[in-house]
Amino acid sequence: MKRKLVLLSVAAVAGSLSVACGGGGATASGAFDPATCQGGTLTVLNQRDQTHLDPARLYTSGGGNIPSLLFRTLTTRTRAGGQEGTKVAPDLATNTGEPSDDAKTWTYHLRDGLKFDDGSPITAQDVKYGIERSFSPELPGGAPYLRDWLVGAADYKGVYAQPEGIAAIETPDERTIVFRLRKPQGDFPYLATATQFSPVPKAKDTGTNYENKPVSSGPYRIEKYEKNKDLLLVRNEHWSRSVDPNRLGCPDRIEIHSGLNAAVINQRIAGGAGADANAVTTDTQLGPDELARLDGDPELAKRVAKGNFPYTWYLSFNTTKAPFDNPKVRQAFTHAVNRQAVVNAAGGSSLAYPATTFLPEQESMGFRKYDFYPAGATGDPEKAKQLLAEAGFPNGVEVTLAHSTHSGEGDGPEVAAALQDAYKRAGITVRLQGIDSASYSTTIANPATQPQIAISGWGADWPSGGPFLTPVFDGRQILASGGNFNLAHHDDPAINAEIDEITRITDPKQAAKRWGELDEKLGQKALVVTLFHGKDAALTGKNVKNAFVSDWTGKYDLTALSVK
Repeated sequence: MKRKLVLLSVAAVAGSLSVACGGGGATASGAFDPATCQGGTLTVLNQRDQTHLDPARLYTSGGGNIPSLLFRTLTTRTRAGGQEGTKVAPDLATNTGEPSDDAKTWTYHLRDGLKFDDGSPITAQDVKYGIERSFSPELPGGAPYLRDWLVGAADYKGVYAQPEGIAAIETPDERTIVFRLRKPQGDFPYLATATQFSPVPKAKDTGTNYENKPVSSGPYRIEKYEKNKDLLLVRNEHWSRSVDPNRLGCPDRIEIHSGLNAAVINQRIAGGAGADANAVTTDTQLGPDELARLDGDPELAKRVAKGNFPYTWYLSFNTTKAPFDNPKVRQAFTHAVNRQAVVNAAGGSSLAYPATTFLPEQESMGFRKYDFYPAGATGDPEKAKQLLAEAGFPNGVEVTLAHSTHSGEGDGPEVAAALQDAYKRAGITVRLQGIDSASYSTTIANPATQPQIAISGWGADWPSGGPFLTPVFDGRQILASGGNFNLAHHDDPAINAEIDEITRITDPKQAAKRWGELDEKLGQKALVVTLFHGKDAALTGKNVKNAFVSDWTGKYDLTALSVK
């Protein structure tokens, strides 16, 4: 899924930023003991409200962040910082899934003692119903994979129109659920972390009104919700750690306040007055004022944790248009790029790092280091000129580069200007085409309006090489109209077949190795110019403990935080 990261235009962040560890060990703000973490009120200060509170309408993996406080799924992310946090863990289920029939069948067994917030038992039938209602056209917005993956699900219209359900989801008893897929899918345990896999009791389903009062299976339930303003959560008395090994559920109460300005959020958390001492944010990076203070304020620096959500910013070539149908021209653009200038334009080395590979530097992705068309730190314009001459352009080329008009983004005008300056040194004239941020993604993803070259970004729905490489380089993913993410229009039968081979691997480590090898093959084709990978850094209130950033989400894990 494409996800934009706000990258602040600040040259550097203090080198003393502490990196929090996962698993309940070191934290961003002092000692933590999960045995004594109960009590208090955690405050969450955000710019944006949850788009929806119906699990069918949420597009989140790993259980989401705020949604994971309310909804449990068959599997979830491991609650830890760094690479450990990119692993799948059992949630409602006893394990991450039992594959058979060459990974075309996946079987799950539910834990004992699972209950909704009204005390009624959670059954496999509730999970099946929750998934099937997500197909309803009245409830759009969820992840689209199941419609393609499940046998016979392509034309299913949801439980309201077709209450008989999907035959490919079987529930032979109250604790067993079986999924039958059209083709092997080794990543199914990752998909089973999506909120679509949350149980919904049929008797409590109110259709489009369900999100006004969804039934909780997580550690908290909704006490009050005022859209775009306040979401107040209190304990679900029918939840316990004995049946949920992932979430700690430390605070008695969580108050989420939305509609706030980013600068105000950072000022309030940094100041720590009153309830703000117990505050965090899930959608706001450090602001310029806080960044400037870190060198001289070691106590503030201790309250910052860092993570690396897997995200890649790159230049996308439209290889159906000249001159980018010529591989040597694409290679020239790769040699000429000044990645150091781009990183500076994106906020500095503490918010971004140069990328020569499409896959970010994460073990779960299968990262392999390569650089087939080296530009060094600041570009190699002479090599670029040589390649352009060999391609038939001895006097250089003139191209139009599309970018978003939204300042401070990875595809914004600052990065575009840095690229324009670098390419000028190689005899490449770049005309900049600013496109309003509201329509930018849809414009470049529609073949009818796709420009010659554009600044693009890609983040995976889960931390595996499959959702990172497949939508961008699988020829079968090319769409003739909007929503085409294979911007290079790359269609190589050998690559497509290799994607199929890797997709059937159920061992994450084996699959990661193969995805890394495939990334290296694709890198030799110069289909994109990788620019940089993003970093995440966020602040907590002075009383918040166990604050680590998940490399799955790039945000603090709210289910692990303590304020006492």
